[in-house]
Amino acid sequence: MSNLQAQYNNQSNGGTLAQASSSREMEEVKGQIFMARQFPRNVFDAENRILDACKRPALAQTAVYTYPRGGTKVEGPSIRLAEVLAQNWGNLSFGVKELEQREGESVALAYAWDLETNVRQEKVFTVKHSRKAGGKLKKLDDPRDIYELVANNGSRRVRACILGVIPGDIVEKAVEECNKTLQGNGKGPLKDRLATALGAFKDNYRITQDQIEERMGYNISAFTERDYADLIKIYTSMKDGVSKADDWFKKESNPSKQKENSNLTEAFNQTETEDTKKEESKPDKPKKEDVKADDNQEQAEFNIE
Repeated sequence: MSNLQAQYNNQSNGGTLAQASSSREMEEVKGQIFMARQFPRNVFDAENRILDACKRPALAQTAVYTYPRGGTKVEGPSIRLAEVLAQNWGNLSFGVKELEQREGESVALAYAWDLETNVRQEKVFTVKHSRKAGGKLKKLDDPRDIYELVANNGSRRVRACILGVIPGDIVEKAVEECNKTLQGNGKGPLKDRLATALGAFKDNYRITQDQIEERMGYNISAFTERDYADLIKIYTSMKDGVSKADDWFKKESNPSKQKENSNLTEAFNQTETEDTKKEESKPDKPKKEDVKADDNQEQAEFNIE
């Protein structure tokens, strides 16, 4: 009886705590909605704040990602730009919540909620506690690694939720303003900035200059500001996890292996040429028809005699 009584008390206490937590969250939401209705956003001021923020070169460099699809190039606002849009749009609640952590996986919720218009976007997703490294899946046991993995996967869902709440024309203007800033406000000579970009690709992703030139289709000496901007977008896309290096660049072939294959091919061709010469130098064998004709002629002469 004492054990049953203790279990009942624990259930009662747990239910009381859950109700208190739910009531507190409800009151917080009511307070946010009340403040949003009391101080509504000015759409024109919000748009101007967003465009002014997009004039910052530091933001413009990481504001747009790009990735290949079906032989074409797709680009859009990155995670950093989505955060700036939400912050300057105002009266917008967004984030990631971990709903449940099971054995080997976590269930999380990404959301964006416009408190004025009551428009809400949310996405529930599952994250496996594993990471691919060296072609193998590595299970994660460290709580910090698991948290970073969930946050990284959740940030992309949050971006999609934010872009689903903020009007599309505002987003397009922000991307266009970032492209203008990226093309017109480069610090230093283009040659030096290209050298820095090539160093970043090589140090972080082992992408060589030859692979980049093969991707663009021409030598780096012919690169323009727009090509530099495209490189920054590709780097941002890879850094945010939207695409991988294999999506953009072909793997560099092994020069030693190519040389070995070429030597083998040359030796094979040389051997084939020598065999052909030997065949040509041999005397021609008489054909079966000629031999048969000679035999018939001899038989005919014998009959005449």
